[in-house]
Amino acid sequence: MNVIIANKQKALLENLGIDVIKEMEGEFDVDTIISTFQNFFYQRMILDITAIKNYTDISNLQKLSMSLDTEKLILLLDGTEATTNPSFLSNLVSMGIYNFTKNFEGIQYLYNTPNTYRDVAQFQQINSAPVEKSVEPVSKPKTTFNFISRPTMESTNSNFERKIIGLKNITKQAGATSLAYMMKQELSKNYSVVAIEVDKTDFPYFRDREMISTTSNNVGSTINNYKNKDVIVIDINNSQSAEGFCHEILYLIEPSIIKLQKLMTFNPKSLDILKGKKVILNQSLLSSSDVSNFEYESKLNVFYNLVPLNDRLRSIPELRELLIKLGFDRLK
Repeated sequence: MNVIIANKQKALLENLGIDVIKEMEGEFDVDTIISTFQNFFYQRMILDITAIKNYTDISNLQKLSMSLDTEKLILLLDGTEATTNPSFLSNLVSMGIYNFTKNFEGIQYLYNTPNTYRDVAQFQQINSAPVEKSVEPVSKPKTTFNFISRPTMESTNSNFERKIIGLKNITKQAGATSLAYMMKQELSKNYSVVAIEVDKTDFPYFRDREMISTTSNNVGSTINNYKNKDVIVIDINNSQSAEGFCHEILYLIEPSIIKLQKLMTFNPKSLDILKGKKVILNQSLLSSSDVSNFEYESKLNVFYNLVPLNDRLRSIPELRELLIKLGFDRLK
């Protein structure tokens, strides 16, 4: 079932031929939209941008993207210069809103074939790269990208399948930054590696020239600068742009009582989105039976239970075991 929020473009949305569970008409504060649908189950939300008060203020759309699932959102633009200019479209992509169009056919296309980041990467402005101004639905076979294409990445070893691994904290301060550093150190013994953090500047404190800080807007070009590396480890933070480049993502949970209680208080459904994904219990002192209880209660499969690590050690056996499980056979 779907949600439609319409205003000036109501007539365009009347004949979509989809099941609608809730429909709103008019102009609404972004906070009203968030509070109405943050805990509301739906398949897709088709949102007429004119239904958002002050929709040309990009901060309102940013607030929306941080509170609702942008993968379910189809944004109907009004076709004006304010919402189809390169800067506006680049901002949409940077905040994770990938499904946008200005016509009926575009909505139908995106409803059945949602975009991923790589389908809309050409809209994002990076180092003054040219931006395609048309916002017709993106045809995947014809899309041209300004970013690195993962299958064409070069490697120092042609027999090794290159990997871009993302680290994402689920509980607050679950250790992604330190883990990225230790992974880079351990992998560097057998692979060419670089570590990248996005939208933060903690890496310079490690004083390692192969630990790079960048932004969501520049993450694509930064990855492209290191396309000759065997492995790129990315501390994602909250960058949806960075997620789009990762071959796989490790979701880090520090399973202490206080961290888990804070997480569930803030968002009771925060663990639901992790089903079927690689969940790492990081900085964990849980026993095997504790891990089993956690899996039962959370309904998640734990990929690895990682004990607290000493980042001063030159060799960390527990981390090596995790990396081998991830497929880094040279570490055996």
